[in-house]
Amino acid sequence: MKAAVLFGIDKVHVQDVPTPSIAEGKLLIKVKACGFCGSDFRTIMHGNKRVTYPAVIGHEIAAEVVAVGAGVPGFAAGERVALGADISCNNCSWCKAGQENICDTAMALGYQFAGGFAEYCLLEPQVVQHGPIIRIPKHVTDADAAVMEPLACCLNGLECAGMKAGKNVLIMGGGPIGSLLGLAAQGLGANIVMLSEQSAERLELSKKTGAAHHYLLNSDGDLRTRVLELTAGRGADVIIVACSSIEAQTSAMSMLAKKGVVNLFGGLAPTAPPLSVSSNLIHYNESSIVGSHGSTIRHCQWAMDLIQSGKVPVRKVVTDSFPLAEFQTALEKIKSLKTLKVLIIP
Repeated sequence: MKAAVLFGIDKVHVQDVPTPSIAEGKLLIKVKACGFCGSDFRTIMHGNKRVTYPAVIGHEIAAEVVAVGAGVPGFAAGERVALGADISCNNCSWCKAGQENICDTAMALGYQFAGGFAEYCLLEPQVVQHGPIIRIPKHVTDADAAVMEPLACCLNGLECAGMKAGKNVLIMGGGPIGSLLGLAAQGLGANIVMLSEQSAERLELSKKTGAAHHYLLNSDGDLRTRVLELTAGRGADVIIVACSSIEAQTSAMSMLAKKGVVNLFGGLAPTAPPLSVSSNLIHYNESSIVGSHGSTIRHCQWAMDLIQSGKVPVRKVVTDSFPLAEFQTALEKIKSLKTLKVLIIP
């Protein structure tokens, strides 16, 4: 089979590798589409301590089951499935509480386990037993199903931020995740969704998705003033910082409504300075700062349900698709920042 094999920093080669063989407790899937996540890009360009070279990464997977190993109940060849990334131990206190995304020994597809930038992917017993494997409804396309995993992460982020119908929401960052967060917030009944972005070109891409009611270019003036104007002086009830910017994280608190929640969704580089905020803003306004990471099986099923219902039109964030043979072209397109969600179609 063909696979995009990562050999080191910015060293990816599409080549022939042995097709995995089915074995007891495992599932063999044929990858139909695999989304290119920002974390995949960072792994390629900067490495990741959870990835051992040579590696096949990619975790936003829609696939067809082609072989079922002995002792695996509930699956049959020909079924279509979408996969979440986080693989839990199912034994620690977090897993037992249904919060397997923060499992003490969490692993992930495309990191410790082989990922989906390949024609086939063999799911190991731990993935089969404890991973999010969600059946794809008949009328959901493979391309839409491949967006289930990032949408699940967005739902976890919005949930952690106390998202409810009628809230005013500010998404800081207009990339694929920011756009998907905006669409998800609307699907969950947000009153107003505002999206801010420092790049005019990327903001125009996000506008095409319909991710927000109001699009705010950072260079057009004071962002806080505009957010307050759009919310009648109240501020945003929910702010999701969906970009890797300490400046965005720092400024978010000044735009937050009383009782509001800021979610630091985008991680920062280890060398970033510490976050500095006024504790009085938190104290007197009874506001909160939270984080979120990954998703659970529940979030993945919720995401698929929203995709199936059409409440979150995920296809709007998919701007480009490339065959596996053009993996390097896809990578260059992502480097240019002239795209949102990119899919690899093996």
